[in-house]
Amino acid sequence: MSIAEGLGGPIEEDEDEEISVRPYTITGGRTRSANASEVPLEALVEGLIEGKISDTPERRRILDLTSTQYLSVMELSAHIKIPVGVVRILVSDLQETKSVRIHGLTPSMSTPGSSQDNTAATLSVLESVLNGIASL
Repeated sequence: MSIAEGLGGPIEEDEDEEISVRPYTITGGRTRSANASEVPLEALVEGLIEGKISDTPERRRILDLTSTQYLSVMELSAHIKIPVGVVRILVSDLQETKSVRIHGLTPSMSTPGSSQDNTAATLSVLESVLNGIASL
């Protein structure tokens, strides 16, 4: 703990205390991205590149977390400690710049291809999530 001088004397500050900003600040004032509402909460995110210095801290954190493992949008929200809606926008933005790949999108949200392949992929993702929950 560090000591800071206040008006009424020394004030103790907790080093573990997080600096919080308003969610609209993180998204640049946007409440949704072009595809953010289409990104399912259980969709798995795979980081394809490392975060750049020009990225926001939240985007760099998403890229760092997903560079070694697949994480769902909900898990990213919990790790980064920001609302799910904000994570959906950030992940959608990162997908547009080809920084991440989102697994488990429905046929209308993913690249053109066979809907049967996409259905099988979605079922595979859901089975993986269920297996992960069962192993807890």
